[in-house]
Amino acid sequence: MITVRYFAGAREAAGLPTEQVDGPTSVAALRTALAGAHPGLGDVLPRCALLVAGARTTDGAAPVPDGVTVDVLPPFAGG
Repeated sequence: MITVRYFAGAREAAGLPTEQVDGPTSVAALRTALAGAHPGLGDVLPRCALLVAGARTTDGAAPVPDGVTVDVLPPFAGG
């Protein structure tokens, strides 16, 4: 199981703050699974950063090990 935590606009688009997801083994597979489970994420997710066990990754082939937490962070504005 992977714990997925949504923040800001991603939380609003997913409709929940956190969830448990069974077994996607890569960042790309996880993005596909999340977009399929939450159609509202379709526009937001491509712009989001994913932190896998606290480390930002942009590599779709990067592994997502069982038991980790993945944070979904949309772009933030501010100064």
